[in-house]
Amino acid sequence: MRRTDRLFQIVQLLRSGKLLTARHLAEALEVSERTIYRDIGHLVGSGLPIDGEAGLGYLMRAGYDLPPLMFTTEEIVALTAGARMIQAWGGTAMVKGAEQALDKITSVLPEPARRRAEAVAIHAMPRANMTEALRRTIDQLEAAVTSRERITIAYTDEAGQQTTRTVRPVGLWYWGPVWTLVGWCELRRDFRMFRLDRIGSAESAGAFLPEPGQSLQDFYAQQLAQRGCDPDQTGAR
Repeated sequence: MRRTDRLFQIVQLLRSGKLLTARHLAEALEVSERTIYRDIGHLVGSGLPIDGEAGLGYLMRAGYDLPPLMFTTEEIVALTAGARMIQAWGGTAMVKGAEQALDKITSVLPEPARRRAEAVAIHAMPRANMTEALRRTIDQLEAAVTSRERITIAYTDEAGQQTTRTVRPVGLWYWGPVWTLVGWCELRRDFRMFRLDRIGSAESAGAFLPEPGQSLQDFYAQQLAQRGCDPDQTGAR
């Protein structure tokens, strides 16, 4: 890690407001404590409001902030690759947001960093099933998760059987080839996963209030109890 990147990471860690020892910082950044002492001295000498001393710990005084766009090379690669993947596989609103985010990032980066972002050789191509209708469904269901809105869907399962389900959505998962909706199915009275490309229609069925046993945390607990259950085995039945 370059020293400039390491100094930035130290400031980011100290911005948590917690008292952090040199040992903690050294372990987090995989350097020696001696290196941390030198870096802290450099930051203090540059005018950063860091309180503390060796053996006790360090913290950042309240009220200090950094410019929002100071990215390391690794962060630039991750942000660019992630935005391109969303452009290929995300919902319509996600695609627009990713494009705008990339424009903002590249417009404020220094020239060397901008060239690095443009040179990221990670690309993503949408699959044939990534239709505009599916993109709109992704947006609709993402909004339903956020607003806790029940959704009635016309669904066709793997065997071709068609059913109508009212679902309390808790999250969306992207498995690579397909998106799935995870929700509490009011018909089955249990969690189910629905492939979005098998949803014929989705309509609002009104808001819902969270109930015990039906949250995202409850779904995770159920999955852990099943110990690595294949996602195809937890699909709509």
